[in-house]
Amino acid sequence: MGFAVFVHRADSIYDDRPDQQYQFPPQYLSRVRETIGDWIVYYEPKKVSATRGYFAAARVANVVEDPDTPGMFLALIEPGSYLPFPIEIPFNLPGGIAESGLLNDAGKLSGRAQAAVRSLSAADFNRLVGLALTDRDVVLPRLDAADPTGFGEAQNAFEIDGERRRATLLMSRPIRDRVFRTIVLRAYDQRCAVTGFKFINGGGRAEVAAAHIRSVDANGPDIVQNGVALSGTAHWMFDRGLIGFTDDLDIMVSRHVNDLDGVQALINPTGRLISPANLDQRPHPSFLAWHRDNCFKV
Repeated sequence: MGFAVFVHRADSIYDDRPDQQYQFPPQYLSRVRETIGDWIVYYEPKKVSATRGYFAAARVANVVEDPDTPGMFLALIEPGSYLPFPIEIPFNLPGGIAESGLLNDAGKLSGRAQAAVRSLSAADFNRLVGLALTDRDVVLPRLDAADPTGFGEAQNAFEIDGERRRATLLMSRPIRDRVFRTIVLRAYDQRCAVTGFKFINGGGRAEVAAAHIRSVDANGPDIVQNGVALSGTAHWMFDRGLIGFTDDLDIMVSRHVNDLDGVQALINPTGRLISPANLDQRPHPSFLAWHRDNCFKV
């Protein structure tokens, strides 16, 4: 097993779905097989406009021949392991490049930097993950009596013991919940997608929560397309199937609601989910369909 970097770009010609699979040609087969059971970091090249840099981590479950494209292979991502970084890490850091393994003996960038799949040292992996999870601009949770994330008010976000292997934290539910909340609330501008309300308390904390559309228990991924920002009441109704969304993002109200007028008064005047401006961050129809089929009370 071993860490690696998988180069991916949003306009890739390959059949990549970063949270599910990574397609690659045979010259990388032995290198990718070494990652089975271990973690990789996704990187978008500098030459891509508005590059995301190092933008996510995931664990490789298996490598198989692509059944749809002869001569190509797929690295299958372990379900539930994909984790977007709350901040994206650039290739060039203040102290040098992020992947020290790309330097030759003279300290110059080597040809390995052109490879779409490249091995990554444990030290570089730990540094990248540590930087990604040390987000000083993180949107903090509401100050509740109980802190389900385990992060107290006075504690800095994503403090990580430098001696620990960061990979062990990437499947931590409190860490993943914190990251998920951050990326969803940023996408929705900290505004409830149902009511349209944007309440921020005196400490700068948003009132809204990040709700999974397809639940974690049902292998729902921690990606922004599987999330929606909801205020407390809307979140409660959504989890209990009293409200849902069509693929066109119209808000549906269950006939089981016992105060229809009250619920209708909460819904924003458009009657539609207030979705992110970025189309790529809007709820994916497959997750909306799952909620309608498994949660929404018709």
